[in-house]
Amino acid sequence: MRNTFDFAPYRRSTVGFDRLFNLLETGLREDEGYPPFDIIRDGEDRYRITLAVAGFRPDEIEIVAQQNQLVVTGRKADEKDGAQYLHRGIATRSFERRFQLADFIEVGTARFQDGLLSLDLQRVVPEAMKPRRIEIDAVRSAEQVEAHPEKTLEAA
Repeated sequence: MRNTFDFAPYRRSTVGFDRLFNLLETGLREDEGYPPFDIIRDGEDRYRITLAVAGFRPDEIEIVAQQNQLVVTGRKADEKDGAQYLHRGIATRSFERRFQLADFIEVGTARFQDGLLSLDLQRVVPEAMKPRRIEIDAVRSAEQVEAHPEKTLEAA
């Protein structure tokens, strides 16, 4: 049985959260579990996504990072080996797995080993977006200026 959640009441009372609600609704609808994957936090701003892609070669997998989305696609080449399978339990069907990335997440390296595809991600916040301390300039009264005119000249 699939649980559903109605976000309509929240959509009516919030402004600017459309993207968040769309992501939540898409995640609730997604029941495709292929290929299975892990998301690992390697540090404060480092992550790794590992997909189990047994039966695929690296040249059959495409990775595209665009804006805040990462798309991993696998297209199995047609094999004409003439084998007659009595049971085919190893899934090698084509797939497309999408990951929504937070702001400033960049996809780094991709490694393929032992049927696992690992993607390294890192949050890279631009210097302009990082918090910075703002110094406060005190307003000097006329009495302070008359008492210490040399400090006013130094400041200018």
